[in-house]
Amino acid sequence: MNHKYLLLLFLTISQFANAQFAKIIDKDGYVNVREQATLNSAIVSKIAADEIVYAFPDEQFGNWVIVDYTDNQEKNITGYVHSSRIKFVGSYMQIPNISFDDNSTTFRSKDVAVEIRSNKFDYEKNKKYFSSTTYEDYTVTDKFKGQKLWGTDGETPTSHYTSIKATIKGRSVQIPEKEIENLFNVNNEFAACYYDDRNDILYITSVNSDGAGGYAILFTIEKGNYKGRVVTIPF
Repeated sequence: MNHKYLLLLFLTISQFANAQFAKIIDKDGYVNVREQATLNSAIVSKIAADEIVYAFPDEQFGNWVIVDYTDNQEKNITGYVHSSRIKFVGSYMQIPNISFDDNSTTFRSKDVAVEIRSNKFDYEKNKKYFSSTTYEDYTVTDKFKGQKLWGTDGETPTSHYTSIKATIKGRSVQIPEKEIENLFNVNNEFAACYYDDRNDILYITSVNSDGAGGYAILFTIEKGNYKGRVVTIPF
Protein backbone atom coordinates (compact mmCIF):
# COMPACT_ATOMS: atom_id res chain seq x y z
CA MET A 1 0.00 0.00 0.00
CA ASN A 2 1.23 3.54 -0.81
CA HIS A 3 3.23 4.99 2.11
CA LYS A 4 1.67 8.43 1.82
CA TYR A 5 -1.81 6.89 1.96
CA LEU A 6 -0.85 5.06 5.16
CA LEU A 7 0.56 8.23 6.65
CA LEU A 8 -2.59 10.22 5.84
CA LEU A 9 -4.71 7.41 7.26
CA PHE A 10 -2.67 7.59 10.46
CA LEU A 11 -3.24 11.34 10.64
CA THR A 12 -6.98 10.87 10.20
CA ILE A 13 -7.49 8.34 12.98
CA SER A 14 -5.01 9.66 15.57
CA GLN A 15 -5.60 12.17 18.34
CA PHE A 16 -4.26 15.64 17.51
CA ALA A 17 -4.47 17.56 20.77
CA ASN A 18 -0.88 18.73 20.29
CA ALA A 19 -1.02 19.38 16.54
CA GLN A 20 -0.16 22.97 15.72
CA PHE A 21 1.71 25.31 13.42
CA ALA A 22 5.49 25.24 13.60
CA LYS A 23 8.38 27.13 12.05
CA ILE A 24 11.28 25.45 10.23
CA ILE A 25 14.61 26.40 11.86
CA ASP A 26 17.82 25.15 10.27
CA LYS A 27 21.17 26.90 9.86
CA ASP A 28 21.66 25.18 6.50
CA GLY A 29 18.67 27.09 5.12
CA TYR A 30 16.41 24.09 4.64
CA VAL A 31 15.28 20.87 6.27
CA ASN A 32 14.92 17.39 4.77
CA VAL A 33 11.50 15.78 4.85
CA ARG A 34 11.83 12.02 5.24
CA GLU A 35 9.55 9.20 4.16
CA GLN A 36 9.96 7.46 7.52
CA ALA A 37 10.92 8.59 11.02
CA THR A 38 14.64 7.79 10.62
CA LEU A 39 17.76 9.42 9.22
CA ASN A 40 18.23 6.46 6.89
CA SER A 41 14.85 6.99 5.26
CA ALA A 42 14.47 8.45 1.77
CA ILE A 43 14.20 12.23 1.42
CA VAL A 44 10.82 13.05 -0.14
CA SER A 45 11.26 16.84 -0.20
CA LYS A 46 12.95 19.85 1.36
CA ILE A 47 11.39 22.84 3.13
CA ALA A 48 13.19 26.18 3.44
CA ALA A 49 14.05 27.66 6.82
CA ASP A 50 11.44 30.06 8.29
CA GLU A 51 8.60 28.36 6.39
CA ILE A 52 5.48 27.49 8.39
CA VAL A 53 4.26 23.89 8.52
CA TYR A 54 1.47 22.11 10.38
CA ALA A 55 3.05 19.57 12.71
CA PHE A 56 1.71 16.42 14.37
CA PRO A 57 3.96 15.29 17.24
CA ASP A 58 3.50 11.77 18.56
CA GLU A 59 5.62 10.07 21.21
CA GLN A 60 5.77 6.82 19.25
CA PHE A 61 8.03 8.57 16.71
CA GLY A 62 10.52 9.75 19.34
CA ASN A 63 12.38 12.81 18.07
CA TRP A 64 10.49 12.91 14.78
CA VAL A 65 7.40 14.93 13.90
CA ILE A 66 4.93 14.48 11.04
CA VAL A 67 4.59 17.70 9.05
CA ASP A 68 2.17 18.85 6.38
CA TYR A 69 3.16 21.71 4.07
CA THR A 70 1.93 23.29 0.83
CA ASP A 71 4.61 25.00 -1.27
CA ASN A 72 4.31 27.98 -3.63
CA GLN A 73 3.26 25.70 -6.48
CA GLU A 74 0.41 24.33 -4.36
CA LYS A 75 2.20 20.99 -4.06
CA ASN A 76 1.42 19.21 -0.80
CA ILE A 77 4.33 17.76 1.16
CA THR A 78 3.77 15.25 3.96
CA GLY A 79 6.52 13.42 5.82
CA TYR A 80 8.79 13.36 8.86
CA VAL A 81 11.11 16.11 10.15
CA HIS A 82 13.46 15.83 13.13
CA SER A 83 12.06 17.77 16.08
CA SER A 84 15.34 19.70 16.43
CA ARG A 85 14.56 21.39 13.10
CA ILE A 86 11.22 22.93 14.04
CA LYS A 87 9.91 25.33 16.66
CA PHE A 88 6.26 25.20 17.60
CA VAL A 89 4.49 28.53 17.35
CA GLY A 90 2.83 27.71 20.67
CA SER A 91 6.23 27.71 22.38
CA TYR A 92 6.55 31.49 22.01
CA MET A 93 5.13 33.87 24.59
CA GLN A 94 1.36 33.57 24.65
CA ILE A 95 -0.63 36.79 24.68
CA PRO A 96 -3.41 36.56 27.31
CA ASN A 97 -7.00 36.44 26.11
CA ILE A 98 -8.82 39.07 28.16
CA SER A 99 -12.30 38.64 26.62
CA PHE A 100 -14.21 36.78 23.93
CA ASP A 101 -17.74 36.07 22.73
CA ASP A 102 -19.34 34.87 19.50
CA ASN A 103 -18.41 38.06 17.65
CA SER A 104 -15.08 39.15 19.11
CA THR A 105 -11.98 38.20 21.04
CA THR A 106 -9.29 40.44 22.51
CA PHE A 107 -5.72 39.61 23.52
CA ARG A 108 -3.49 41.97 25.45
CA SER A 109 -0.07 42.08 27.09
CA LYS A 110 2.36 44.88 27.92
CA ASP A 111 3.56 45.30 24.31
CA VAL A 112 0.94 43.54 22.20
CA ALA A 113 -2.81 43.88 21.68
CA VAL A 114 -4.95 41.98 19.17
CA GLU A 115 -8.62 42.50 18.38
CA ILE A 116 -10.45 39.92 16.27
CA ARG A 117 -13.95 40.79 15.10
CA SER A 118 -16.47 38.52 13.38
CA ASN A 119 -20.17 38.60 12.62
CA LYS A 120 -23.06 36.70 11.10
CA PHE A 121 -22.65 36.25 7.37
CA ASP A 122 -25.30 37.81 5.11
CA TYR A 123 -25.52 35.20 2.36
CA GLU A 124 -28.21 36.95 0.32
CA LYS A 125 -26.12 40.10 0.12
CA ASN A 126 -22.98 38.21 -0.85
CA LYS A 127 -24.17 35.19 -2.85
CA LYS A 128 -23.14 36.83 -6.13
CA TYR A 129 -19.49 36.51 -5.04
CA PHE A 130 -19.60 32.70 -4.84
CA SER A 131 -18.57 30.54 -7.78
CA SER A 132 -18.55 26.81 -8.47
CA THR A 133 -16.49 24.14 -10.18
CA THR A 134 -18.28 21.50 -12.23
CA TYR A 135 -16.87 18.00 -12.38
CA GLU A 136 -18.16 15.05 -14.43
CA ASP A 137 -21.30 14.43 -12.41
CA TYR A 138 -21.48 17.09 -9.71
CA THR A 139 -20.90 20.77 -8.98
CA VAL A 140 -19.16 22.20 -5.93
CA THR A 141 -19.36 25.78 -4.66
CA ASP A 142 -15.68 26.28 -3.84
CA LYS A 143 -14.71 29.93 -4.31
CA PHE A 144 -15.58 33.32 -2.85
CA LYS A 145 -14.44 36.41 -4.75
CA GLY A 146 -12.14 34.17 -6.75
CA GLN A 147 -10.40 32.65 -3.73
CA LYS A 148 -10.66 29.14 -2.32
CA LEU A 149 -13.54 28.80 0.11
CA TRP A 150 -12.68 27.72 3.67
CA GLY A 151 -14.94 26.40 6.44
CA THR A 152 -18.24 25.57 4.74
CA ASP A 153 -18.03 21.98 3.42
CA GLY A 154 -20.69 22.85 0.85
CA GLU A 155 -23.04 24.52 3.33
CA THR A 156 -24.04 28.19 3.54
CA PRO A 157 -21.57 30.12 5.74
CA THR A 158 -22.94 31.27 9.10
CA SER A 159 -20.21 33.69 10.18
CA HIS A 160 -17.12 35.47 8.86
CA TYR A 161 -14.27 37.72 9.97
CA THR A 162 -14.90 41.45 9.76
CA SER A 163 -11.50 42.66 10.99
CA ILE A 164 -8.27 41.57 12.67
CA LYS A 165 -6.12 44.35 14.09
CA ALA A 166 -2.88 44.19 16.06
CA THR A 167 -0.88 46.80 17.94
CA ILE A 168 2.73 45.81 18.58
CA LYS A 169 4.94 48.16 20.59
CA GLY A 170 2.90 51.13 19.38
CA ARG A 171 2.66 50.02 15.73
CA SER A 172 -0.82 49.30 14.36
CA VAL A 173 -1.28 46.59 11.74
CA GLN A 174 -4.54 45.64 10.03
CA ILE A 175 -4.82 42.23 8.36
CA PRO A 176 -5.87 43.03 4.75
CA GLU A 177 -9.51 42.38 3.96
CA LYS A 178 -8.58 40.05 1.09
CA GLU A 179 -6.73 37.82 3.56
CA ILE A 180 -9.84 37.19 5.70
CA GLU A 181 -12.77 37.49 3.29
CA ASN A 182 -12.81 33.79 2.26
CA LEU A 183 -12.53 32.42 5.83
CA PHE A 184 -15.89 31.37 7.23
CA ASN A 185 -17.55 29.82 10.31
CA VAL A 186 -15.26 31.49 12.83
CA ASN A 187 -14.55 29.91 16.25
CA ASN A 188 -13.33 32.79 18.42
CA GLU A 189 -12.90 30.50 21.41
CA PHE A 190 -10.11 28.65 19.59
CA ALA A 191 -8.12 31.75 18.65
CA ALA A 192 -4.66 32.33 20.18
CA CYS A 193 -1.77 34.78 19.82
CA TYR A 194 1.95 34.17 20.31
CA TYR A 195 4.80 36.67 20.21
CA ASP A 196 8.43 35.99 19.36
CA ASP A 197 9.92 38.98 21.14
CA ARG A 198 13.50 38.28 20.03
CA ASN A 199 12.61 38.48 16.33
CA ASP A 200 9.59 40.79 16.73
CA ILE A 201 7.13 38.35 15.12
CA LEU A 202 3.47 38.03 16.10
CA TYR A 203 1.48 34.90 15.24
CA ILE A 204 -2.33 34.93 15.27
CA THR A 205 -3.93 31.52 14.94
CA SER A 206 -7.27 29.75 15.15
CA VAL A 207 -9.01 26.50 14.26
CA ASN A 208 -12.36 27.33 12.67
CA SER A 209 -15.52 25.54 11.55
CA ASP A 210 -15.90 21.84 12.42
CA GLY A 211 -16.12 18.37 10.92
CA ALA A 212 -15.12 18.09 7.27
CA GLY A 213 -15.12 21.90 6.99
CA GLY A 214 -12.55 22.40 9.75
CA TYR A 215 -9.43 24.42 8.97
CA ALA A 216 -6.51 26.00 10.80
CA ILE A 217 -5.34 29.53 10.01
CA LEU A 218 -2.14 31.36 10.95
CA PHE A 219 -1.41 35.05 10.28
CA THR A 220 2.15 36.36 10.66
CA ILE A 221 3.16 39.96 11.43
CA GLU A 222 6.91 40.61 11.40
CA LYS A 223 8.54 43.84 12.59
CA GLY A 224 5.25 45.69 12.31
CA ASN A 225 4.45 44.46 8.79
CA TYR A 226 1.91 41.88 7.71
CA LYS A 227 3.82 38.96 6.13
CA GLY A 228 1.08 36.54 5.10
CA ARG A 229 -1.08 33.64 6.13
CA VAL A 230 -1.11 29.84 6.08
CA VAL A 231 -4.38 27.92 5.86
CA THR A 232 -4.55 24.15 6.18
CA ILE A 233 -6.86 21.27 7.01
CA PRO A 234 -5.71 20.19 10.50
CA PHE A 235 -6.08 16.42 10.02
